[in-house]
Amino acid sequence: MNIIFVSGATARARTLTLDWRHLAGGTFAVLVLFFAFTLMFNYVTLRYAASINHPLLQAIVLADQRQEAQKTEEAVQGHLSAMAMKLGDLQAQMLRLDSLGQRLARLAGLKPQELPALDVGLVPGRGGPVPTLRRDFTVDEFTTMLSRLSRQVDERSDQLGVLEGLVVTDSANKKFLPTLSPIQDGWFSSNFGWRIDPFNGEKSFHEGIDFPAESGTTIDAAASGKVVFADVHPAYGKMLEIDHGNGLVSRYAHCSTLLVKEGDLVIRGQRVATVGSTGRSTGPHLHFEVRLNGVPQNPARFLQPTG
Repeated sequence: MNIIFVSGATARARTLTLDWRHLAGGTFAVLVLFFAFTLMFNYVTLRYAASINHPLLQAIVLADQRQEAQKTEEAVQGHLSAMAMKLGDLQAQMLRLDSLGQRLARLAGLKPQELPALDVGLVPGRGGPVPTLRRDFTVDEFTTMLSRLSRQVDERSDQLGVLEGLVVTDSANKKFLPTLSPIQDGWFSSNFGWRIDPFNGEKSFHEGIDFPAESGTTIDAAASGKVVFADVHPAYGKMLEIDHGNGLVSRYAHCSTLLVKEGDLVIRGQRVATVGSTGRSTGPHLHFEVRLNGVPQNPARFLQPTG
């Protein structure tokens, strides 16, 4: 591009040639001036908008404030949504813990009044004087507290789960211990240990305990197990042996009738025989033994007290 300048005084002409470099430089200068003006306008607008009551400036400031408030509200709403989800998870975990606690209480034989903390509707009492120093929680602090509570709930849940397994195992093991009296409301006529033999008057060792009862009285299994012997023994008469596992066997002797046979599985409290006076016996009674690996044990140590 050529620009010709003509002077009237000297009648001389001058020519100015503009190429692409001049156009680029001019365009850059215009852009710099535009951005500088925009930045200065924004600075003046934000700096003096509070003191200048111009409607246009007030509208720009309010628009910026609304945009910032919207961003802040969206961020807070996101935090609240995340915390609401955590609260929902914690509520579900607490319901599971309540259920586990109630199951453990039943397995442990506790009554509701003995463990009131299992009452879901019961809120523990709290109180104290009006605090002199207080402030609102921040979102970050509340999120931290929720995370800590969530970890504690998970830990309690794991602990209760392990405890439940132990209690269930212990409860199952107890079902295989001969703790139930084979004669309901029975009493001992002869204890375990040394005694005078009723037939020859000699001192002899009695390997069980005797329950005197009328013939035909029901004999219950003292624990769950498998019948390993159900036949007639020369000394014990009609005799029944139940294997409870781990080398533990209970023996029921002098029966009149055997109601189970060898190989049968019986459960605790099941009717397995009736009282009689078969074998070496002076009258109707049940001779009850407990043996561990073949060694006679005192049955009274296993039997739970009646009445």
